[in-house]
Amino acid sequence: VIPQLLSKVAAMLIKKPESIRPSEITTPEMYYGRRRFMRDASGAMIVATVSGLAWHSPVNGATTLNFTKNSKYTVDADPTDRKYVTGYNNFYEFGTRKSDPAENSGAFRPRPWKVEIGGLVNKPGEYELDDLLSGITMEDRVYRLRCVEAWSMVIPWYGFPLSALIEKVEPQPGAKYIEMKTIVRPEEMTHQRFPILDWPYIEGLRMDEAMHPLTILATGVYGANLPNQNGAPLRLVVPWKYGFKGVKSIQSIRFVEEMPINTWQVQNSHEYGFFANVNPSVTHPRWSQARETRLPGFRKDFDTMMFNGYTDQVQHLYAGMDLERWK
Repeated sequence: VIPQLLSKVAAMLIKKPESIRPSEITTPEMYYGRRRFMRDASGAMIVATVSGLAWHSPVNGATTLNFTKNSKYTVDADPTDRKYVTGYNNFYEFGTRKSDPAENSGAFRPRPWKVEIGGLVNKPGEYELDDLLSGITMEDRVYRLRCVEAWSMVIPWYGFPLSALIEKVEPQPGAKYIEMKTIVRPEEMTHQRFPILDWPYIEGLRMDEAMHPLTILATGVYGANLPNQNGAPLRLVVPWKYGFKGVKSIQSIRFVEEMPINTWQVQNSHEYGFFANVNPSVTHPRWSQARETRLPGFRKDFDTMMFNGYTDQVQHLYAGMDLERWK
């Protein structure tokens, strides 16, 4: 009787593969992340201070990428632990808490992927991502990411110069700006079902900013494909600007003559401008930008650097501009 009873209980508890929802599957990194969390419990005070951290992995598959470290693009600091980069970030399409993107992006499918190229360009069209990347050299670059909320990370991105894509599609002389939009998929991007922002998320760069060698489109991080929560499969990284310029899951790229209005200008033009250059002398209406917290720390132990430390490379782009007005 007992063996029969145990057999019935086991049948009730053990699910067949077809009955398991994707959201119920524990990924390897999540599993090992939990073990690391227990191992690092002695540092619970720091972890608790940065509230809501989640140790979730990329659900689109952490395929190891082949690349050579590019020593030209690095910073004098160790990279931030990957669990913070993938578990503490902004991606409002999946929620407004820092832990929401990792927790809510499991249903998002970044492959297959197409990017629509349009506007003032000689080669417009809807490109398969792999075709768009064909012939473009991928690089590994370590950059600082500075968030407007006064926290920062050091992140090893994998991607390619945005200039390589621009040259490939041949913008016309009248193209002075580039506008990029995040894909709209409310069936997968849970919080696009709510009017948190005016979807789609829109960002833009002046053409000389877009062509600058520091500006990249990232397809990976830490030697693996971008996790969903970090903007898979394609996101913008502009290291001398605040993090909200890093539009994620890019579906549309347009070349335009007039300066595009980005999402945060629409949301709150009093606090956010088009350029979003890191500038410690310009105080956000709700907090100071003069100092920053580098995760996983919890105090503002670092002075914020002008242009996020990239002054020598980019200050010439803004010669003669009033950087307090053009924030």
